[in-house]
Amino acid sequence: MNNTIHETAIKKLKLLFTVVDRPKGEFYLDVISQFDVNCQLVMGGMGTATSELVELLGLNKQKAVVLSVIREDMTDEVMNCLEDKFATIRGGKGIAFAVPLSSVIGVNLYRFLSNNRREV
Repeated sequence: MNNTIHETAIKKLKLLFTVVDRPKGEFYLDVISQFDVNCQLVMGGMGTATSELVELLGLNKQKAVVLSVIREDMTDEVMNCLEDKFATIRGGKGIAFAVPLSSVIGVNLYRFLSNNRREV
C-alpha cells in the first residue's frame, strides 16, 4: 500500500492581475508568493490619470503590474490578503482581479503552475 501513487484532484487555475505603484511591485510579488504560487511576472505600466490630477492628488503614474498564476481554491484567500495589504501598507494601494484560465498545454506544466505534485 505504501507504493501506491495518489493523484490529487485537478484544481482550476486563475490569472491574477495586481496593479500597484512601481516601488511596491517586489513587495506584492513576495506577498503573493506565500500562496503556493510558482509562476509570477512583474511588468512596468503607466497610470491613466492626467498630469494635473496626478499632481493634485499626489499619485504615482508609474505602476507595477504583477501577473500571478494561482489555484482557484486560493483566490479568496489571496484577494483577502491583498485587500488587507492595500488598506494597511503605507503607499501600498492598488487593485487586483483574477480571470479564469480555460486550459494549459501539458500535464507537467499544469502540475508546476498549480503546485500539484504526485505523492509516492
